[in-house]
Amino acid sequence: MGFGRFCVKTPRMVAPLARSLFCIIGLLLTFSQPVCEAFNLDVENPTVYSGPKGSYFGYAVDFYLADSASASVVIGAPKADTRQVNVAQGGSVFYCPWSLSQSDCHTIEFDIEGDRTVSLNDTEHQVDFKSHQWFGATVRSHGDTILACAPLYSWRTEKDIPHSDATGTCYLSVHNFTKFVEYAPCRTEISEASGQGYCQGGFSADFTTDGKVVLGGPGSYFWQGQVISAATEDIIKAYYPGYFMQSVEGQIQTKQVKAEHDDSYQGYSVAAGEFSGDQVEDFVAGVPKGLMLYGSVSILNGTDLKTMINYTGEQMGSYFGYAVATTDINSDGMTDLLVGAPMFMVRGSDGRLEEMGRVYVYLQRGPLHLELRLPHLTGTEAFGRFGSTIAPLGDLNQDGFNDVAVSCPFGGEDRQGLVYIYNGYSEGLREKPSQVITGQWAAGTIPASFGFALRGAKDLDLNGYPDLIVGAFGVNKAVLYRSRPIVNTSASLTIYPTMINPEEKNCMVTSGNTSIPVSCVNLSFCISADGKHLPGILDFQVELQLDSHKHKQKGAVKRALFLDSQQPLLQRSVRVRHGERVCNHTKIYLRDEKDFRDKLSSIYVALNFSLDPKAAADSRGLRPILNYQTTNVIEQKAQILLDCGEDNICVPDLKLAVHGDRKEVYLGDDNSLTLTFNAKNEGEGGAYEAELYVVLPPEADYSGIARNNESLTQLTCSYETENQTRYLSCDLGNPMKSGTSLWAGLRFTVPRLKDTHKTVQFDLQIRSKNENNSHSEVVPYKLEVVVQADVILQGVSRPDKVFFPPANWKVTKNYGVEQDVGPAVEHIYELVNNGPSQISHTLLELRCPLSVQGHSLLYPLEFSTEGLINCTADKNMNHLRLKLQHTSTEPPILALKAHDHRVERRDAHRNQLTHLTNLSCSNVECWSLQCKVGLLEKGTTAILKVRSRVWAETFIERAYKHYVLECLARYSVEKMPYAILPKHSPSGFKKVVTPVVWNKPDIENTVPLWIIILAILAGLLLLALLIYVLYKVSAAVKQRFWIKLIGPVHIFILLTYLTFLKILSFFFCSLTSSSDLYRTALPWRKHN
Repeated sequence: MGFGRFCVKTPRMVAPLARSLFCIIGLLLTFSQPVCEAFNLDVENPTVYSGPKGSYFGYAVDFYLADSASASVVIGAPKADTRQVNVAQGGSVFYCPWSLSQSDCHTIEFDIEGDRTVSLNDTEHQVDFKSHQWFGATVRSHGDTILACAPLYSWRTEKDIPHSDATGTCYLSVHNFTKFVEYAPCRTEISEASGQGYCQGGFSADFTTDGKVVLGGPGSYFWQGQVISAATEDIIKAYYPGYFMQSVEGQIQTKQVKAEHDDSYQGYSVAAGEFSGDQVEDFVAGVPKGLMLYGSVSILNGTDLKTMINYTGEQMGSYFGYAVATTDINSDGMTDLLVGAPMFMVRGSDGRLEEMGRVYVYLQRGPLHLELRLPHLTGTEAFGRFGSTIAPLGDLNQDGFNDVAVSCPFGGEDRQGLVYIYNGYSEGLREKPSQVITGQWAAGTIPASFGFALRGAKDLDLNGYPDLIVGAFGVNKAVLYRSRPIVNTSASLTIYPTMINPEEKNCMVTSGNTSIPVSCVNLSFCISADGKHLPGILDFQVELQLDSHKHKQKGAVKRALFLDSQQPLLQRSVRVRHGERVCNHTKIYLRDEKDFRDKLSSIYVALNFSLDPKAAADSRGLRPILNYQTTNVIEQKAQILLDCGEDNICVPDLKLAVHGDRKEVYLGDDNSLTLTFNAKNEGEGGAYEAELYVVLPPEADYSGIARNNESLTQLTCSYETENQTRYLSCDLGNPMKSGTSLWAGLRFTVPRLKDTHKTVQFDLQIRSKNENNSHSEVVPYKLEVVVQADVILQGVSRPDKVFFPPANWKVTKNYGVEQDVGPAVEHIYELVNNGPSQISHTLLELRCPLSVQGHSLLYPLEFSTEGLINCTADKNMNHLRLKLQHTSTEPPILALKAHDHRVERRDAHRNQLTHLTNLSCSNVECWSLQCKVGLLEKGTTAILKVRSRVWAETFIERAYKHYVLECLARYSVEKMPYAILPKHSPSGFKKVVTPVVWNKPDIENTVPLWIIILAILAGLLLLALLIYVLYKVSAAVKQRFWIKLIGPVHIFILLTYLTFLKILSFFFCSLTSSSDLYRTALPWRKHN
């Protein structure tokens, strides 16, 4: 026979324990750390116990207070190695004495034997299988008795065929470790899965107040589970070493039920409490997989373990009943019930379910009448398993109500684990924890599981307050937190008189060598302290802050100061005897009114007190702590006396009128705006800290105060932003007295307009700090958002005139290049958007003379564009497919020479050209060009250039007749890029004319040289003759006969000479070019 296979555990057998240990599957890696106020469990100086590495030290914990002289804790380590022969990781329980100076532990020798054997047919057979039995997975104490269990302990059974059953077993240490007995109630002849073979007795355990043991065995009867109970003394009596099956007198246990209850795990958790009203403690058993996996909790009668009442979970798979606890929360003398469901799921803000955990509180209202208290306590840490362990703490804060600890072993940052402390009160448990204890160790290979084991309700250091043990088996630690004594404090603050009259200056303050009279009042404060188990003398730190509400306002001036220090803050140390009341007195005074603006609001005085952190600890190493429910900040207020009647209340009547210099603002413009307002106070009292409050729209900016009118008041304004709202506040007076009427102006710009709003609104209001009627009505000033664009079309002809006959041109029958047509003309059109708004779709049409009665006038060659413009020409654009000239090589347009071209006069047919001079699209056939212009912002342009040739042949046939070629460009803005429609769509036209002007032909006459010489000689000869004649005439002066003839002769000679010069000049002029004479006759021709 081989016995090796007896050690094999089936998955179903170890399932309950596996879920207990490895309930961390699927943990999220991110958590949020709750922030709570630390209360009286001392987290600064805990006692930390450590066990062997990998032993799961801390898996179970409890206090052991056998007598008043010694205090210690007992800690289970279910994977620890022991001295038992041939037993691997059998598990152990450690005894850890408590003192301020040490935290050492040593093993309690419950069982020193290895695996036991029996002789069958002269053969030794192994009966026990203690390796990996998880001894110490459950540890409980009662008085001088300690119960420790190994739920995975297995034995051979009595069958002939070797078989191993995981029945579990427990040991009791009684009489302060003087006696050890084994208690294995599931080790019976009813073996295998159908009986108690997989019982795992001791998976959970507890003691009643009178010392009865209650065990949970969730694997019995196809994992229906069962609860077993027996008195300690009966267990001791029944124990006989060497006997594997023992009958304990008075033992009671639940029976097998219908198969529908298989796999329910009754006994997964157990607790004791009185619920039936018969003064006999009953039992509570968690059934986390019962009732279609909703889970349930059964209250069993303490006499016969019959089910009296069941409570069912609200969510499938939440493991309702994983943990149970009993205590009197509301101090009504009846035991209440708490149930944990650590896998309860909550739907998050994103709609997804997240595992948070929940604890249910049932308040007992009478025998078997438990009321579910709402709201439930729900975890906040995803996959933190809130509610895995629930531990009654006793009255932790000594307020008369018992408190409770709830664990969240995988919550917190780095899965360090959290323990929540909830205080009881008359209506149950408070919704918010009074303290949250955070584990010190981050998760390693497995989480630290801080809080997986909890035990409280025992005063270890005998200071009158219960303490708490927290296990963290993942790091092999257990932490003892002791409770600090709680100080209940009463404080008062008094100001008298409460009204400060600025006119009554009855105190003096010294500034250098000067004494200044000031207005002052009296201030006093008192403190008393009380509580349980407190030292005789308590040291407090007291802080008095004047005008405390101003402390929260940036840049605010404290209006009151202490008379002795001239400071707004007073700090003192106050020593109070336990049970006594201590008072202090001082004076405060009002600063000069010029030093502050706020004369209306109350001057608050705040008293803040706390225990001196530097005070010495008591004999147990603990410092008292203030009750967190005690108000440690007290406020009183004083008022400044105003000129507002007996009630000291001013009631203004504020009126506001607003005018602006424009009603419209344009998209794309800066839109300068001036708002002029009239502010009045028509009430019976002044308006204190009065200001004009202007809320600016997002599109606007503040520019400054209007200063162009001497009648306007020059205000002081501040421009600020609060919660993305920009506002302007302007001082109107402090106070703005009754009867005040002032005019002022404010300048703004509105540059950031959007087409999503058709209006822009400024909201203006007068505000003051008065309690009654403090504001005026809000006056809105609306501006209409308008779309408007100033669009112009400019055009020019290059050259501005075309002169005929053209130079270097000859009539041809076959047109091949563009020069064959005639003189070149370029028209340039520029569409300009002067804004302020944009235009996005504009139609531009150009029409120019093409022909009249078959005679071509202006031949279009090509066009080019600049900017966002796209054009399409009609079929007439270079319809002859002439070769275009891309680089200009033509000489300047000059008058023709005679030998280059001869104009022949010939008879022309009478046609329309005969009596037309202005050739436009209204009287001749035209060619056209269609353009679409894209987005034009303010200041941008689109340019169209059109090159053409004047059809010279047509105009040569009509010599010396002047014509004007007129092109017409029209534009129309079809669309603007705004949701707001424009009031008027821009449109217009531009005419560009090109005159055709004729010059007379040049005649080249060469004057012969001999004629020029002859003319000069004739002139000189005539001049000599005239000189000779004058000489003779002057010689005859002497004779009287000639005297009368001198004057007429001189005149005759002079006239004769002038006539000669004129004739000579005419002769030369006749030889010059007739075209030059023609040009001088044209008034519009520019020449020197």
